[in-house]
Amino acid sequence: MDPIASPASLAHLVAPPADSPMRRRDFVFGAGTSSYQIEGAVQEDGRLESIWDRFCATPGKVLRGETGAVACDHYHRWQQDLDLLQRLGVDAYRFSIAWPRVMNEAGRPTPRGIDFYKRLLDGLGERGIRAFVTLYHWDLPQHLEDRGGWLNRETAWRFADYADLMSRELAGHGDVAAWTTHNEPWCSAYLGYGDGHHAPGLKSNRWAAQAMHHLLLGHGLALPALHANAPQAMHGIVANVAPGYADTDTAEDRDAAQLFETFQNRWVLDPLLKGEYPADLWRLWKGCEPLVLDGDMDLIRRPIDYLGLNFYSRAVLRSAGPDTIDWVRRPDVERTTMDWEVYPQGMQDLFEALKRDYPNLPPLYVTENGMSSHDSVQGGEVDDVQRQAYLKAHFAACSRAMANGVDVRGYFIWSLLDNFEWAFGYERRFGLVHVDFESQRRTLKRSALAYADFLRERAAG
Repeated sequence: MDPIASPASLAHLVAPPADSPMRRRDFVFGAGTSSYQIEGAVQEDGRLESIWDRFCATPGKVLRGETGAVACDHYHRWQQDLDLLQRLGVDAYRFSIAWPRVMNEAGRPTPRGIDFYKRLLDGLGERGIRAFVTLYHWDLPQHLEDRGGWLNRETAWRFADYADLMSRELAGHGDVAAWTTHNEPWCSAYLGYGDGHHAPGLKSNRWAAQAMHHLLLGHGLALPALHANAPQAMHGIVANVAPGYADTDTAEDRDAAQLFETFQNRWVLDPLLKGEYPADLWRLWKGCEPLVLDGDMDLIRRPIDYLGLNFYSRAVLRSAGPDTIDWVRRPDVERTTMDWEVYPQGMQDLFEALKRDYPNLPPLYVTENGMSSHDSVQGGEVDDVQRQAYLKAHFAACSRAMANGVDVRGYFIWSLLDNFEWAFGYERRFGLVHVDFESQRRTLKRSALAYADFLRERAAG
């Protein structure tokens, strides 16, 4: 018997409250992945080296020296994975295109790589699943990094060329509901060029600030081509956000919390929605202002149809002196295996604050929310109790924000599959679906079965 067809519904394990606006039929539910984390096949069909291939090959950069060379072997098993999405009953699938797979060093198309994404989109369309396509989820072609990467202004223009190519080549394939320029430019800029935790592994706050500017400039430069080539789709960007809370109710700690939110949220959102960088950022990073040319901010603040928000946790902050902040690790609170605190109320608090702070806030999509845990198959099943409770609580928090007027239109769980979790290798499991990386066997976790039951009941209702 198909476990999803079981008469004993598990929907209550994850479902939003009965009166939740998330239960509307036009609310989009989905799941997400990214190219380097699942595809593998890093040397097939003309794919070039990416910065993550190079980073993984550098000793000491990734836990246990693991790489994305095989990952979930999605490049060969994509039909099986689309069948999993269909079994779940999701409305949409969020995935990213591997830039090194679709363009050569001269900027010309790589047909076999592009054909893979055409097949993927067609397969989604055949299954009635809409696509949310991300152009950049961190796997920059290494040849561009060799010329400076996101520190080189020219990369922003090359990104616009790439966006133009893909939106033209993939036109007419599947049902692309949304194009996303960048996933989490904060991570690309700060983790990649500021603290070195991610590829390309550079360490300079000044470099991080300049990389961010060129990432956002690339976003603005890409929008006209996306609108021209895919006028029926939405066009936007995805930011990772987190609320900051003061450790104590002192002016100094409240200022520390505000500085954190400037660094984590406003560094990305102010340029996009206000056309300026937050002045408070340079209190933290004195003398690190990027080179901004005339007209750049007008390009960056071009209107977007939606804003994707990736939410996982919160931060608690205290002052460590003037213009300096410390992160506080609260004891005796629930955490995930990423050591992130589970704090669903933070989603509601932050979403409502963004609505207040940005009068021009576009419609929101939760483009990532989920958690990592130590999941294992026992008796053919994976009972991921913590993830079930995590999703249910965050669905409820999103529901409260929506009831208070925040315009949230969709919610994507991260991730469809256990996958390559960047510098943590394969140790941290975020998937709705358990992957045995030796056999590539997929097993739907209990959270996935509950999600499927909820979606089926919503569709029937």
